[in-house]
Amino acid sequence: MNGRTWVYADPHFYHKNIVKFTNYDGSPLRPWDDAEQMTEDMISWYNQLVDDGDRVYILGDVAFTVAHMKSAVSRLKGRKCLIPGNHDPKKLKSYIDLFDDVRGYVQRSGFIMSHIPIHPGSMGRWKVNIHGHLHNNSVKQGLYLDGKLTASEPMGFTTEFDDSRYVCVSVERTNFRPKLLSKVLEEAGVT
Repeated sequence: MNGRTWVYADPHFYHKNIVKFTNYDGSPLRPWDDAEQMTEDMISWYNQLVDDGDRVYILGDVAFTVAHMKSAVSRLKGRKCLIPGNHDPKKLKSYIDLFDDVRGYVQRSGFIMSHIPIHPGSMGRWKVNIHGHLHNNSVKQGLYLDGKLTASEPMGFTTEFDDSRYVCVSVERTNFRPKLLSKVLEEAGVT
């Protein structure tokens, strides 16, 4: 079966508190008030894009409980590879049958996929780390001089910017839908 390849991270299906989370500016992290409705919408949007022959790398934080994991994942199309997140159930044997494969990370030529971003000191082997975990946040990089962060802004602010080696594909960054891996790599400049 040849199909498309997708990435998807941090759906947090049925997570009642995530609908209350906010961004740093106080705006809602997600546009739902109800976790059940959020879950149903995201499953529907996922299945509108993904076909049964497609491969989907799910980069963790699918659901907190085995029952919620089974309820949601059993309705998702595609051949699914899970990279477990810190909020997924710990007893893998309870839900392993829902996935075609389970890995700690996936590495390919030029990039690595993980749930939590890998340490910058480990990035020498890859151009890009495709990850989840950070939701609407990003891995930052600063300007350094002699090992110290420089304060190069006029008011003494530290200059920080998004580290382009890291691509967060948490659902908040992908309109709550899976994203084609080829599109992620193209946007990141990895060919």
